[in-house]
Amino acid sequence: MLKIEAEAIRQLIPRIGRSFEAAVDLLAGCKGRVVVTGMGKAGLIGQKLSATLSSTGSPSHWVHPAEAIHGDLGRVTKDDVVIALSNSGETEELTRLLPVIKRLGARLIALTGNPRSTLTKHSDVTLDVSVKREACSLNLAPTSSTTAMLAMGDALAVVVAE
Repeated sequence: MLKIEAEAIRQLIPRIGRSFEAAVDLLAGCKGRVVVTGMGKAGLIGQKLSATLSSTGSPSHWVHPAEAIHGDLGRVTKDDVVIALSNSGETEELTRLLPVIKRLGARLIALTGNPRSTLTKHSDVTLDVSVKREACSLNLAPTSSTTAMLAMGDALAVVVAE
């Protein structure tokens, strides 16, 4: 299992390029807050990413996408950068937010395992965190995919801090 997850992280290294630089530039130039969102296990990784961003000097908070639909999207302003995490890029609660985020004028960074997703189409920058397989025997439980999101998020936070 650890070898599969380690390989998922290793596969991210060649993906560090222009999109990563563009995401770093958006975050470094953010005049508001970094708002992080995601549903399910991706949301748990998003909560950790928001905490890491705050710890490294980027004001951040996490917003649950279902709560955002019911009013918490009012926490997002035109000066913010939103980071949305979704392995499929098609999570209903998240995709319902995308037009509103754009209408507000906030910039959007996607961390997704599906570079052709609805999330990608609405994003200013997409970071591909796709994995070959999950580490569980059924290839279902979010294991390698959440590890890849976590590692990419940590990379963003640390590079922005530096």
